[in-house]
Amino acid sequence: MQEADLALLIDTARCAGRVATSFVGKTAKCWDKPGGAGPVTEADLAVNDLLQNTLCTARPNYGWLSEETEDGTARLDCDRVFIVDPIDGTRSFVEGSNTWAHSLAVAEHGVVTAAVIYLPLRDKLYAAALGRGSTLNGQPILAAGTGELSDAKVLAARPALDTEHWRGAVPEFKRHYRPSLAYRLGLVAEGCFDAMLTLRRSWEWDIAGGALIVTEAGGICSDRIGSDLRFNNAEPLLDGVVAGAPDTHASLIAALATA
Repeated sequence: MQEADLALLIDTARCAGRVATSFVGKTAKCWDKPGGAGPVTEADLAVNDLLQNTLCTARPNYGWLSEETEDGTARLDCDRVFIVDPIDGTRSFVEGSNTWAHSLAVAEHGVVTAAVIYLPLRDKLYAAALGRGSTLNGQPILAAGTGELSDAKVLAARPALDTEHWRGAVPEFKRHYRPSLAYRLGLVAEGCFDAMLTLRRSWEWDIAGGALIVTEAGGICSDRIGSDLRFNNAEPLLDGVVAGAPDTHASLIAALATA
C-alpha cells in the first residue's frame, strides 16, 4: 500500500506545484491568520483545495489533517490519515523566493508510511516509502554527517542558540537557515547538511513528510529530547524536532537541555 500511496502523493504534489506557480507570490492576495498564526495566501487555499479533493477522492477512508483546513476529531478514528502543508514557507512564497515547498504524507497508526516534499521552483522532489529508502528526483539519497558539533553544518533559526536550550555552552556548529521546515529536512536527508533542529513546538504538517524522508535516508528524526515522533495526535503538535545523520543527531541530543 505504501508504494501506491507514494505514487499518488507524487502525482498530486506535481499538480499542486502547477496550481501554486500559477500565482505570482508578490501579487497573490495575502492576509494574516488570527492569533498571530502567520500569513496565508490565496495560493495556499487553492493548493489545499486541490490536495483535499484529489487525495480524499482517491482514498475516501483516510483521515485529513492540513494547515489550511479547520481540524476536527474524525481523523482520530481513521487507521490512515493524510497530513499536508499546502505551502510550507508561505512568507518565502509571498517574497517571491523559491524555497517554499509542498509537504504531503500518509500516517498509519501514528507512523508515516509515504511522504513527498516538492519544491516546484527548484525542481526538487523528495520522496520516501516506509522500508523503501528515500530519493531526490528519483535518485537514492543518504544522510551524512559528523559527530563533532564544531564541524557540523546545522539548519536552525537563531533562537535555537539561546543558552537556555543547552546543558552547557552553546555548541559552535555552523548555523544555516532555510524558511521551510520541510525543505530543511529534505536537505538533511540528501546529505547537504549534517542536521536540523527546531526547539519550539512544531505542527505535524510541517514535519511528517520530512521525518520519513530523513529516516529512510539513514538519518534519525526525533523530538527535542530524543523521543520517537508519533503523528495524528489529538493536538497535532510535536515537542520540537531534531533530525540528522546518526552521529550528529546523538551529539545534539546529548548537548540539549531536557527542559
